[in-house]
Amino acid sequence: MSASSATEPVVTPSSFLTLHYRVSTGDGTEVISTFDMSPATLQMGGGQLAPTLENKLLGLPAGARQTFELAPGEAFGEHNPRLVERILRSALPDGLELKENAVVEFATPEGAEFAGFVRELTDSHALIDFNHPLAGKSVRFDVHLIGVL
Repeated sequence: MSASSATEPVVTPSSFLTLHYRVSTGDGTEVISTFDMSPATLQMGGGQLAPTLENKLLGLPAGARQTFELAPGEAFGEHNPRLVERILRSALPDGLELKENAVVEFATPEGAEFAGFVRELTDSHALIDFNHPLAGKSVRFDVHLIGVL
């Protein structure tokens, strides 16, 4: 490390960042990208990025450009078949709009919110996958870190 870089701010668990980033699957399918729009600003630990992606940013200096390749277990976890449930449509909340290949959001009686992906619909049941949509997939994370506070 050069003497000048020792004084440059680096990403810490409490940093505020301005950056461009892209998340794509291992086969190159882009999931999200800020490279063609204004840069993103985020507070580390604020939930805007998955903790596994935030961890890759720790220690990077402002101006860094980096690409990370993450295996499924390292990115959003392996796909867990126990998180795919066949639910009676009558047991789902009234007014919940169900469409195949769409995300539905639920709230528990305690107020917790979660989402599931509708894989299949029949007259009586919905097959809902509560895994993260990128679970079981390798992920490429491209970053251009513009500023660190």
